[in-house]
Amino acid sequence: MEKRTVLIVSDDAEFPRQISARWQSERNVPAFMLLGSGLGHGLDAMTFDLAIIGAGRGDAMRPALQALEAGGNPVIVVADEAHLIPAMRREFPRAVAVHRYGGWTDTVVLLAIEVLRRVEAVNRAERAEQVSALMKCHATLGQYMIEMRHTLNNALTSVLGNAELLLLEPGAFSAGVLSQIDTIRNMALRMHEVLQRFSSLEKELTFAGQQSVKEQRAQAAVVGQ
Repeated sequence: MEKRTVLIVSDDAEFPRQISARWQSERNVPAFMLLGSGLGHGLDAMTFDLAIIGAGRGDAMRPALQALEAGGNPVIVVADEAHLIPAMRREFPRAVAVHRYGGWTDTVVLLAIEVLRRVEAVNRAERAEQVSALMKCHATLGQYMIEMRHTLNNALTSVLGNAELLLLEPGAFSAGVLSQIDTIRNMALRMHEVLQRFSSLEKELTFAGQQSVKEQRAQAAVVGQ
């Protein structure tokens, strides 16, 4: 799993220390970034996967919450006063609010781990979609090249045949012209070899696809027994 970054926003120096200390007992510990409530205006230029805000008392964290809500980042808000949580959820629906009471560090860290797993899953899905889109483009291009192979072969046969006929009349051309005709012939032969490789590759891919289908059917038959 890729190492993630967690932003902790609080004016209480003890708040990030408690969270990071609790997280040390987990298998995957993220990188931490610390920020005070007065620096909320710089959040849009920062890169992180999850923000944890120590809301404390009053509206000191409101600018940071507003910036995070607008940026779409996942947020966990730790409130000192339980009666403030419903209002926070109404104003900032993307944020998950937790009461800072009892074993709050366990709750926050375990919840944060699940959020980061979701972030990782979403990122994997997005990368898979990008790879899939790229593969579809490549497949379309490859299919087009295969379909045009016969047309190109016919054109190359014509070029090659005419070059061969011209080379049979050496006395009709100067040495320089004959050299150019010979170059045309050789390049046509090289292009023909490339197209032959396309044909061979098509057969290999077709065979591999058939083998894959057979293996999948055999596995399905074993599972069904």
